[in-house]
Amino acid sequence: MVTLNYTINDDLGIHARPAGIIVRQAKNSKSQVFLRKGDKQVNASNILGIMGLGVKKGETVQICAEGPDETEAAQNMLNLFKENL
Repeated sequence: MVTLNYTINDDLGIHARPAGIIVRQAKNSKSQVFLRKGDKQVNASNILGIMGLGVKKGETVQICAEGPDETEAAQNMLNLFKENL
């Protein structure tokens, strides 16, 4: 399993538009991708789960990937976060 951390810079946190982008990216991976905030973890291909995390600006999320392309999947998700959040 690969785990990377990212602190959200977007003033609105993770809202509907970036959540949709995250879901699309997660579905392109062969690995399972999860987002974790505190003690909550959700599948990154579940938009309602992502929204339910309630991630706000300044909060750190963990990107976790497990599977055949986990390193690439985690890095691609981190890049997406850097570009959009």
